[in-house]
Amino acid sequence: MPQSALDFDELFGAARHSAVHLEMRDQYAVGDEADDFDTWVRTGRRDVDPSSEYWAPWVDLISRAVARGVAVRRARVVSEPVTDYIRYEHAGTVVNVTAGEQVRWLPRPRAADLLLPGADLWIFDDRQVLFNHFTGNGDWADPDMELRTEPALVKQCADAFEAVWARAVPHDTYEIR
Repeated sequence: MPQSALDFDELFGAARHSAVHLEMRDQYAVGDEADDFDTWVRTGRRDVDPSSEYWAPWVDLISRAVARGVAVRRARVVSEPVTDYIRYEHAGTVVNVTAGEQVRWLPRPRAADLLLPGADLWIFDDRQVLFNHFTGNGDWADPDMELRTEPALVKQCADAFEAVWARAVPHDTYEIR
């Protein structure tokens, strides 16, 4: 995630009990993943070394949060059959889980009757929503992040996340289609 006026690491570091992430796109094209994704497309091999230069900062951030008692959950709403990018994400999710994240997958038809936000997001401690904004092709938009703290909006987003989470399939049992 690019550094911007909002410092994601600081927001994550301030979380005390929960950090949840809702992903709803079938394709991302963010620059910091480009080389790893291209390698995966060419070779079918994904970097799954938690200590690699690619993963270590994320693993450290998540591990520190989990060690201080923060529950980190990620839910992905995906179309099936999945895109190559979702296959790539699925192949690397073992590192997210190793770092301490709980990850679930929800096929999009099972989300059709849910009222979901219009953007991917993080929710920290049920107090702050950090919307992630992307361009049509999946790269970071400008602005790339928007922090909101209105209690009604935070609750609406938290309810949406929990509805997805309740229906989603845990990573270890989700089969890519």
